[in-house]
Amino acid sequence: MTGYDAQFLGFGVPLPVSPAELRVLDYTHFSVLLDPVRRLAAATACTIDGATLQALRRSGRWRLDSRVPSGEQAGSELYAGNPLDRGHLVRRLDPVWGDAETAARANHDTFTYTNAAPQVNRFNQSKELWNGLEDHVLRYAAAHDHRLAVHTGPVFAADDPPYRGVRLPRLFWKVVAWVDPAGPPGPAAEGAAGVAPGALRATAFVLDQTPQLDDARLHEITAQALARDEIPPLGPFRTYQVPVRDVAALTRLDLGPLAGADVLAMPPVEPAGTRPTDITIHRLPRARAWSEIRTPDQIALPGRVPPTPTARRSPGAGATPR
Repeated sequence: MTGYDAQFLGFGVPLPVSPAELRVLDYTHFSVLLDPVRRLAAATACTIDGATLQALRRSGRWRLDSRVPSGEQAGSELYAGNPLDRGHLVRRLDPVWGDAETAARANHDTFTYTNAAPQVNRFNQSKELWNGLEDHVLRYAAAHDHRLAVHTGPVFAADDPPYRGVRLPRLFWKVVAWVDPAGPPGPAAEGAAGVAPGALRATAFVLDQTPQLDDARLHEITAQALARDEIPPLGPFRTYQVPVRDVAALTRLDLGPLAGADVLAMPPVEPAGTRPTDITIHRLPRARAWSEIRTPDQIALPGRVPPTPTARRSPGAGATPR
């Protein structure tokens, strides 16, 4: 098993680094950083070659990883007789590229319990959007390069609710990285044959599966959090585009060069005839950098005019619960 390739993009994009002791498990085109205490992956890292993706049917049965003691991974007992889904952290189709044999092996590898996370099965449109974010960014990156590196995982909190011996994470995060050759030159990795120097780009997302808060209580808590310049509760089954540095802060993971490559840290593209808004932006609370995403075209990417103010509101404000 080759595992995650840190030089896949021509830049050094290493595995996330945690202050906790994690097990690094390599699979075909991806790696899992398993937290043996939480019995779930703290992070996964996958490479995607959009030019050689294989459209294989869903086939596979979930199984434990024989390299890991069963007491350090959450298996079928966590998901039996309840509304929890075995959520793929590395999406099934993402590592399924290359020749037919390699693609089939990657497809099989994604059904390992170390790559599963308990997710409420009522994600509905939010789940579809969450799973489709990489597709949207891949289509954007295809204009420059068909390759992506995707890091995904849960946010572990001390007050996550316990269930059957596993504390269930309420937030999930995803960081997608690619190379934009049209951007300013960057330090391409030495020896990366065929990869032109360009700009490393990254964008991050957070999904909340916290149980429903009523509208009045959510509005009150949101207002209080914004007044303290804190990130407010996100609300059930909502997806946000967020600064990469906030994912690093939430997870205590070192995400290497990805924070510096964040598209949200780039100067926004102003529509013709508008006045600069730098002063207004700098006065806004940091939490307002979290933008709810309801459709893929609301994702901020290089060269794209930012969404309208109604689309880029503060978390929870005026949102309709699902």
